[in-house]
Amino acid sequence: MTDPEHPPVSVIIATRDRPGLLERAVRHIFDQDYPGQIECLVVYDHVQVRPLEVEQPAGRRLVLLANARTPGLPGGRNTGCDAATGELVAFCDDDDIWHPAKLRRQIEVLRAEPDRGAVTCGIRLTGPGIDRVRSGPTKPVTLDDLLADRIMEVHPSTILIRRSALQAAGEVDEQIPGGYAEDYEWLLRVAALGPIAVVPEPLVTVEWHGQSFFFGRWAMIVDALRYLLEKHPEFQRSPRGRARLHGQIAFALASSRRRREAIAELIRVVRLNPREKRLFATIPVLLGLMSGNQVLRLAQRRGRGV
Repeated sequence: MTDPEHPPVSVIIATRDRPGLLERAVRHIFDQDYPGQIECLVVYDHVQVRPLEVEQPAGRRLVLLANARTPGLPGGRNTGCDAATGELVAFCDDDDIWHPAKLRRQIEVLRAEPDRGAVTCGIRLTGPGIDRVRSGPTKPVTLDDLLADRIMEVHPSTILIRRSALQAAGEVDEQIPGGYAEDYEWLLRVAALGPIAVVPEPLVTVEWHGQSFFFGRWAMIVDALRYLLEKHPEFQRSPRGRARLHGQIAFALASSRRRREAIAELIRVVRLNPREKRLFATIPVLLGLMSGNQVLRLAQRRGRGV
């Protein structure tokens, strides 16, 4: 019989299989000091399912699956959600690390705030030359907050969501071009249901490699961001948020030498928010002083994107 104070949790890891990192992520999920049941669903995408050398303690369950949906991260996450049995659902990237108190602290907040559908937490960002703590927001995160700013601390590996809220928000969008920004698009729908609760403590270590699957895929990034703006007309009420996205589009266009289109996007940015930082990141690329990849690498060395 389920303990109402400690509801079962399903944790989904969508992976292309990175041995060592994947096992590490699963072990930290199983090592939670939360006394309730935890199942970890590992969804393999583009690779064959392989067994993991991970011990399953009492109250812990490992499920290995192949992506049965659209190839890519969105389909992998949806495959995991389809098979999840827990009352609460979480995602974890295969190279991130949960701290032992993560689930316990977040579930304490959800129990204390029954009207909240989801909860996030702070993060510790680590990587080559980077080791910094980024505490979570000091108040619940609203839709308007996420429209204005991506808020890096509201990271996929930090989110814990009630099954009812997951069903209301809907599955991860498998149509967004290349799967780019799929987590942000999904979070906008989660926040539209109500503010996301916060545990400010850094309870997840996010590995910052300075590279990603999307590095340099400029045309896909442009298509995905335009898709995002079209799907979410609520950006119309956030000039700051629109400036940010148009700034990202301008940077990607300039990086792919689509100069005229990039200039048109920059004009939009200036009208919306002349202080938008991506305006200043794009100008050196337009002038041919630096490549987009060079600017992006400089930003990522400081633990930031463009």
